[in-house]
Amino acid sequence: MIVVIGGGPAGRFAAGRLGQAGREVTLVEREAIGGQCLNSGCMQVCALNDAARVMERAGDFAAAGVLDGAPHLDFSALLCEMGEVQRTIRRVLERETRAAGVEVRYGATARVDGRRVFIDDEEVEAEAVVIATGSAPAVPDLPGTGLASVYTARTLHTMPALPEHLVIAGGGVSAAEFAYIFSRLGSRVTVLARREFLGGLDPRLRRLALKELSGVEVREHTPLTGITGTSEADGAAFGGAAPGACQADAVLLAVGLVPQTAMVAGVEKGSHGEILVDGRMQTSVTGVYAAGDAAGPPYLTPIARLQGVVAAENILGHEMRYAPQAVPQALALANDLAFCLGDDGDDGIALSLPAPAGPGSFWSVPKGDTGLGKILVDPETGALRSVWAASPGAGITATYLAEAMRRKKTVFDLEDLIDVHPLAEGVHGLFAQAARVIRERDAEKEDPKSGPGER
Repeated sequence: MIVVIGGGPAGRFAAGRLGQAGREVTLVEREAIGGQCLNSGCMQVCALNDAARVMERAGDFAAAGVLDGAPHLDFSALLCEMGEVQRTIRRVLERETRAAGVEVRYGATARVDGRRVFIDDEEVEAEAVVIATGSAPAVPDLPGTGLASVYTARTLHTMPALPEHLVIAGGGVSAAEFAYIFSRLGSRVTVLARREFLGGLDPRLRRLALKELSGVEVREHTPLTGITGTSEADGAAFGGAAPGACQADAVLLAVGLVPQTAMVAGVEKGSHGEILVDGRMQTSVTGVYAAGDAAGPPYLTPIARLQGVVAAENILGHEMRYAPQAVPQALALANDLAFCLGDDGDDGIALSLPAPAGPGSFWSVPKGDTGLGKILVDPETGALRSVWAASPGAGITATYLAEAMRRKKTVFDLEDLIDVHPLAEGVHGLFAQAARVIRERDAEKEDPKSGPGER
């Protein structure tokens, strides 16, 4: 028997692959299948962001006189219906997992001590084990974090009403996404960022993100130092160059994730509790593998799935290495802000332009916020190095262009691309422009006396 601990993306993909190969597999899930992605991560953001975009668009229509007033949001109903949809998805995932030949054990507690595996404190014989126990929202050791109206992404679904003033601690993707959501649903939002807000984002995407977060108060280099209140939060204290405090009736902690590995002993771990693995996703103990967030950053669902598959393939005796390249990412605000960064440096030809109006962005024209497209191209070969896109469907754009990057496609391969029209993204028109720039430069090198009009 092979034991897989955790029913999130990494565990489910590992278990499914092993089950499909005819192996006896037991998947142990303490809570609910789908892991953080379904239950408190990606899908929760999707649900709430959909509502936030509807409310923002309705406000635009009301301001333009198209709608007679903006609609009223029932926040409790939103959370309730979100939960119903999540339950439906869980039923689908469970059917898929069992159909692959996997036994699913809910409510059981599993732990690992070196090569020994225990389920509900009963030792079981396992030929291999995959640890896919995921991660949990980080909770800083600060006064007041245990108050009733302090939330993380995992407890957000228990929020009884839409906060009048929400303070969000964090400066990354999660903080930005929740800032957009709650500001558009009707809360006053203050973000306390320890460092620069969205500091790792491409400058143009960052400027666009800040524009899409209009109305949100973002305080950079202002770490949360404590939460005040008796039974519930009534304010947040902050440090930085100008320390102080602000009122709030709820605080959302979005300061990162930590691996959930307390139930694992006898294997090497990193400084944050992440399980150390090699390229085969094997731990320091032969036959014990780890995948997904339990193995540390980057805490991305597609990476977790891939790692689960790599672990499974190696258990089956098929040599496979975890070596991802050109991984696309995105954050969801009014637009999807997506990007895929290559590892060939940033000294190429960079071209950008505003995204055109199209599905989901036509009514953004009056605000001048239809998004953007940007590419970085190798100046010699024309190979696509990096891509950035902001549009309602930019994640799809980044997904397929990431594959083009992995396959070393050039702008000459892509310059004749025929797009579906109308399409609300600004990247596809840049390929021909980049190809033309390189051809003109090469022609000038061959004949320095020729001018642009002679080429």
